Amino acid sequence: MDDAGEPLAVVNDVRLVGRLSGDPVVVELPSGDALVTFRITVPRSPTSAVPRSAAGAGQRADSVPCTAWTPRLRRSILTWRTGDLVDVSGAVRCRFYQAGGATRSRVEVEVLAARIMRRSSAA
Repeated sequence: MDDAGEPLAVVNDVRLVGRLSGDPVVVELPSGDALVTFRITVPRSPTSAVPRSAAGAGQRADSVPCTAWTPRLRRSILTWRTGDLVDVSGAVRCRFYQAGGATRSRVEVEVLAARIMRRSSAA
């Protein structure tokens, strides 16, 4: 923090290591762009600083929506299967889109790098 209490640096970096909760899916947007969407389930720390009275108290894991836009990442991620242990890094994004005549938004991790750490024994 600087003298005025402002942060010295602003960072939007995310790294998740967790299990794939479902097979990745290719989504084609009306613009013609394609992306791959998937969810990673990440266990919560048992020493989480979130008060017990907060919403989601007792929740033991988070399911985080992720997207990959680049062709190389899409191809790689499409080989993943439910239960695989994966490591992704990227940034939090808020994406706006039209659905059912209404503007909607979605917060997700835009994946910039990804790797599979261990295949699921069920895969």
